[in-house]
Amino acid sequence: MATFAIGDIHGCFRTLQHLVKAIRFDPGRDRLWLVGDLVNRGPGSLEVLRWVRQLGDRAVCVLGNHDLKLLARGLGIRSSLKNPQLGSILAAPDCRELLAWLRSRPLVHCEEGYVLVHAGLLPEWTVEEAIQLGAEIQQRLMGPGAVELLQVLSARELSGNKEKEKVPGALRLATALRAMTQLRTLNPDAGMDLSFVGPPAEMPDTLIPWFSFPGRRNGSATVVFGHWAALGLFRAPGIAGLDSNCVRGGRLTAMRLEDGRIFQQEFAD
Repeated sequence: MATFAIGDIHGCFRTLQHLVKAIRFDPGRDRLWLVGDLVNRGPGSLEVLRWVRQLGDRAVCVLGNHDLKLLARGLGIRSSLKNPQLGSILAAPDCRELLAWLRSRPLVHCEEGYVLVHAGLLPEWTVEEAIQLGAEIQQRLMGPGAVELLQVLSARELSGNKEKEKVPGALRLATALRAMTQLRTLNPDAGMDLSFVGPPAEMPDTLIPWFSFPGRRNGSATVVFGHWAALGLFRAPGIAGLDSNCVRGGRLTAMRLEDGRIFQQEFAD
């Protein structure tokens, strides 16, 4: 039995299939941990969703920012369908079932000393606090509060009077959701800075990678994440970044949790 964590798939279904064949993934014995962003940009977003969903509990998948874009459009929050891959999902006969399944995915998963999240964790969170916040967000996304939560998330700036929120706590949860699905760097005061998307070598001196922030309270477990494509495959004590930019012609990366072995598949879509 093995557990393989896989980086951002972004609709690269053929590449994913080549990778799971190369690692000899057996759904009757093994499990997959997926860092989110199953969809968007690549040509096989619908196929990826269907394949992962049919794995049932053999696949653990946390939500990424592109998965949230799909949910927002499915809930009528965004009218523009710039990517036809999302449009093909919304037009599919099993769209309702796929979106319901996606809305029920966790934001954070913790097991055997590993924490799975799409982008990162704020330094003030303990792992337990992150799990609790993730559970609150998951419950909100599964219920009637999902629309307002995603509306608040889509705002350029997360600000406003909490007293005016239609659903109490939406601003607080949207801030946590943004960190879990969009975080790369922090300001020295631990505030999120979402403007920088490049490699660490080009990062301004005023910014700090979230996983390098001094005094980070979630450092007792190994955090497995994706999202930061320009970071590439990145490993350090307690950290495993697995987004190796497959959708832009890079590689799709898998890491076997039991021994840390890395497997990579060249872009094949």
